[in-house]
Amino acid sequence: MVRRKISNAAVYAISIGAAIGVGLISALFSMKGMKEFASLKQPPLSPPGWLFPIAWTVLYTLMGISAARVYLANTHETKSALTLYAVQLFFNALWSPIFFSLELRLAAFVWLLMLLGLVIWMTAKFKRIDTTAGNLQFPYILWLIFAAYLNFGVFLLNK
Repeated sequence: MVRRKISNAAVYAISIGAAIGVGLISALFSMKGMKEFASLKQPPLSPPGWLFPIAWTVLYTLMGISAARVYLANTHETKSALTLYAVQLFFNALWSPIFFSLELRLAAFVWLLMLLGLVIWMTAKFKRIDTTAGNLQFPYILWLIFAAYLNFGVFLLNK
């Protein structure tokens, strides 16, 4: 892989900024459906609405740090790992519009399960390249499992 020399700090800043940017774009496309969502029946253990942007900011930051570490490792697996990372970010970005704007709760649940599979696969690839990069994905995996519970619960309670 041919690369220009940029500082490690710049790699981290770009990587974190890109991940958070994906989240912001997704949120913008989901805004109109979030107001209605607040009026839906919620499953037990549903966190307050203010927690979601905080949790996602932390998760996107961890994703960005992790991807930067994989990029900087520059192994023969780096390109395929970062391609998988981009694919899961795409799936991540589309979940919110599917769930909130389109109100396709069951489709969003299936989409979320596909995202979870991609993230588990990506985590395994990241761990082979950089153990810390892989480990930084575990909070994301746990959050996605919890999100799947919430998604399916909202679907069942609001049919």
